[in-house]
Amino acid sequence: MGVCNVTPDSFSDGGLYFSPESARARIDELISEGADIIDVGGESTRPGADAVLAGEQIVRVLAAVRHAAGRGACVSVDTASPEVAAAALEAGACAVNDVSCLRDPRLADVVAREGAALVLMHTRGTPSDMAGFSRYPDGGYRDLVEDVCAEWQEASARALERGVSPDAIVMDPGLGFAKNARQSAELLKRLAEVVRLVAVPVAIGASRKSFLTAIDPSAAPRERLGASVAAAIHAARAGAAVLRVHDVRATRQAIDLSNRLCEGAVGAKSPCGRGP
Repeated sequence: MGVCNVTPDSFSDGGLYFSPESARARIDELISEGADIIDVGGESTRPGADAVLAGEQIVRVLAAVRHAAGRGACVSVDTASPEVAAAALEAGACAVNDVSCLRDPRLADVVAREGAALVLMHTRGTPSDMAGFSRYPDGGYRDLVEDVCAEWQEASARALERGVSPDAIVMDPGLGFAKNARQSAELLKRLAEVVRLVAVPVAIGASRKSFLTAIDPSAAPRERLGASVAAAIHAARAGAAVLRVHDVRATRQAIDLSNRLCEGAVGAKSPCGRGP
């Protein structure tokens, strides 16, 4: 899943693809690099970000969604707004990427009506509530994996009650959302447990996030490529079905080479573990 944020203020690429021309060029680049899904977002979810009205989000995303769909891409719209989701699905998107954990249950109504997929991400509160990048109380969870999965399953149950098909739901554990750096790293490390507990496809968005600075404190978002790729390889080996990334070519190269090196491993135990 390649990221195209048509926003002026996203944490990593804010402003880079805000114009229609730059958004189209970004989408073409992502497709050429091998993205399977184009994720278009019109509202920043960085900590402290102000909410963007549905009408403004629609203005921002529709041209990009239409362009990506016109190129034959599978398109997801990154929004928690039922109005934005409806407009994007009508314009050719086939999935909604909801980072609110179904804060507005009407979003599930839209997804069900259109027969779309729903990527449902675990979080608590809203981006404007978050104190800062990777800041959250250490004691905020009893058992991180169990609590995240239980809260996510409550949201998933609400979606199912509103008519979303069980095979249309994807789980995202929400690295960096209502989780500090240690908690995000632990959640990624224990991702295989998450996959087993939720029993639906799992998406991971670790790309360029602040918890990756645990191994390079001075790295700015665009300087976290190595850590982002390592996180993606680990997630794939743990059973993640979708990797949401900014750097499609580098991530695809790394995973494809890792898989190739693991093919035909002879002898006792392969170090590669489970593949995607």
